[in-house]
Amino acid sequence: MAFDATFFALVGLVIFLALMVYLKVPGMMTKALDERSDKIREDLAEAKRLREEAQHVLAEYQRKRKEAEAEAANIIASAEREAAALAAEAKQKTEEFVARRTALSEQKIKQAEIDAVNAVRSAAVDLAISAAEKVLERKTDEAVQQKLFEQAVGEVKTRLN
Repeated sequence: MAFDATFFALVGLVIFLALMVYLKVPGMMTKALDERSDKIREDLAEAKRLREEAQHVLAEYQRKRKEAEAEAANIIASAEREAAALAAEAKQKTEEFVARRTALSEQKIKQAEIDAVNAVRSAAVDLAISAAEKVLERKTDEAVQQKLFEQAVGEVKTRLN
């Protein structure tokens, strides 16, 4: 029997496979693959847990952002209300100030009118007295003049009071 290279290759292969089975290489390979599969499963579970945690944190931050936006909107609305109230109060105070100043001015004008009327009356009375005095001087004697003067002064006193 002549053995050629193919035969020796086959015998080498069978010896190699027997040696592999004897040394339990397929078990070691299976064990290594199982360990790697377990590690991949653990990594996937950890990634899933981290993803859920990240989603939870994201939801919490979104909720906090919405709360902050709502609070900012409330602050803005409150500031706008306060500004409107202050503007209304300032307008009201300005109107009240203008009304007081107008009333005071009108009161001063009325007082000035009264003073002017009184001054004119006083001047008219003085002028009338002076004119009456001159007329009486020309037409009456000393005794009648004195009597009329006293009568006029008495009348003026009663009218002024």
